[in-house]
Amino acid sequence: MPAITRRHPSRMLFTVILVLSAGCRNHEVGEPPDHPRLTPNLTLQDVTFRSSALHRDMQCRVVWPLKVAPGRKLQVVYLLHGSGGGFRDWTNYSDVAGFAESGYVLVMPEGGASYYTNAVDPTEDRYEDYIVQDLISEVENKFPVAPGRRNRAIVGVSMGGFGAVKLALRHPELFIFAGGISSAIDVPRRTFSLKRLQQSRHYSAIFGPSGSPTRRNNDPFVLARTANVEAAPYFFLTCGEQEGLLPANREFAALLAQLRFRFEFHTVRGGHDWNQWNAWLPQVFQSLGEQMPPQA
Repeated sequence: MPAITRRHPSRMLFTVILVLSAGCRNHEVGEPPDHPRLTPNLTLQDVTFRSSALHRDMQCRVVWPLKVAPGRKLQVVYLLHGSGGGFRDWTNYSDVAGFAESGYVLVMPEGGASYYTNAVDPTEDRYEDYIVQDLISEVENKFPVAPGRRNRAIVGVSMGGFGAVKLALRHPELFIFAGGISSAIDVPRRTFSLKRLQQSRHYSAIFGPSGSPTRRNNDPFVLARTANVEAAPYFFLTCGEQEGLLPANREFAALLAQLRFRFEFHTVRGGHDWNQWNAWLPQVFQSLGEQMPPQA
């Protein structure tokens, strides 16, 4: 007689509850494991501070050399993450921390999906002010950072690349160097699309409707045309040859060349990912060091 397997509804229900509760706990955590790539010669600190612009607490990650001579002030590099990422991305997915050993303070702020812009809706999401006012002030008050434009650089990937370029164009008095790696440089120019309805609504909430003054005021193409080229920072731009962002980045580089900005633009075979971005970092920091030489 064949064996009969008896299923107990109560046991099955208990198992289902356990699985669902575990899934809920994982959803509540909602963050990938934190595994920063550090060397023994570095210090890492996660900071929570109050942003006056955003009216809420914000986080940033700061990495600097383990040993800093008393009274010495270091140059600072602000590193902006991409959309869908967070303030831990740079240390978790790249080898950027190692460049702090050369005497830099690396600051990686949380940017959400803000495009580092003062949003149209909700108006309280003033992410540009949070970066250029609150964050810089917080860092210079709490860390051994040298003040002033000549000691300050900003670099970003994807959304962060857009943010770095846009903030440097809007605030040339703050940054001597801006790096845009696979920058989403054309986002304010993108028209409303039913095929990408959610994305289009998100862009409209940040930048306003197509053709609006707020779109133009945050469009790197418009900002470049109205900028004082002599006062602008040096731009380091890259994009992968397999990226959909390549045509817009090529167009932007051509515009900078036409307007006689100081910049460099590179392409290489690769996609929109950390493997490509990480490979660019030695060249980024070499160029950064040439434009922002260490202060005695």
